[in-house]
Amino acid sequence: MQDTAPLVVGIDVGGTKTQLRAFAGGTLVADHVRSSSGWRPHDPVAAAGWLAALAADALPAGARPSALAVGGHACETPRQCAQIRTALQPHVDAPALVVGDAELLVPAAGLDKGVGLVAGTGSVAVGRLPDGTPVQVGGWGAVLGDEGGAAGLVREAARAVWAAHDRGEEPDELALALVASLGVPEVPALGAALERATDVSAEWGRHAPAVFAAAEAGSPLARAVIADAGRSLAALVARLGARGVPVDDVVVAGGTVLSQSTLYDAFTAALAETVPSARARPLRVPPVEGAVALARSLL
Repeated sequence: MQDTAPLVVGIDVGGTKTQLRAFAGGTLVADHVRSSSGWRPHDPVAAAGWLAALAADALPAGARPSALAVGGHACETPRQCAQIRTALQPHVDAPALVVGDAELLVPAAGLDKGVGLVAGTGSVAVGRLPDGTPVQVGGWGAVLGDEGGAAGLVREAARAVWAAHDRGEEPDELALALVASLGVPEVPALGAALERATDVSAEWGRHAPAVFAAAEAGSPLARAVIADAGRSLAALVARLGARGVPVDDVVVAGGTVLSQSTLYDAFTAALAETVPSARARPLRVPPVEGAVALARSLL
């Protein structure tokens, strides 16, 4: 039987893992983590069915949500998110909201406005105009963008190494680290190794630790790549501010930027120069808390 308190359900569908949390009043009813395998955000019907199956598995038998909010990885436009929400309605007879996963960061931090900045495998920044219109910058994937994310760092590191090779320089710590990480015999072979990737973001991103290790070992090339990545992340915030998004608070999440102090410091230093009024706030709670907060707002 449904608890008399409204059951609010929040879901964070990340690039690799998904977390569902549900509360009846102040009581935690479910806290479920699983792989994001099978999540297909560009197919609204499939995405809605995936979410409905997740809720059925994670919630107690017979539980009926009073409100549901989802932050979905690769939900890149309001139109796409609205299509998933529409497809979800037959499964969930309750108010529902679907947004991009980066939009969970600001409510997860207990704020009602600001920027959500993610730098994990990829990178993206989101915010809302004063009238509530969502705005996203970045997030274009490892081939064309995602500067400051793990995959983008590896791409730019390879470019820096190739440029040094073309100048006739001997391989430095960054070149040696990339050659070892990618398992190739020499710098010219890096290109073929990168091009063999079938899942570019994930496969390139796995080699990002080599960039940070090279910087720690003293590579000027690696340090320059990381500094440029920090400036690129700060530029995302600046672009949102230029479009009218309030940027005083920047909630930062993502395994790459929060686990690598050199990148985080490069970002905050660049942010202080480009957007002096902005304050970076590392997210200290799971992003699913933002989905729960959005679900509560629907009641």
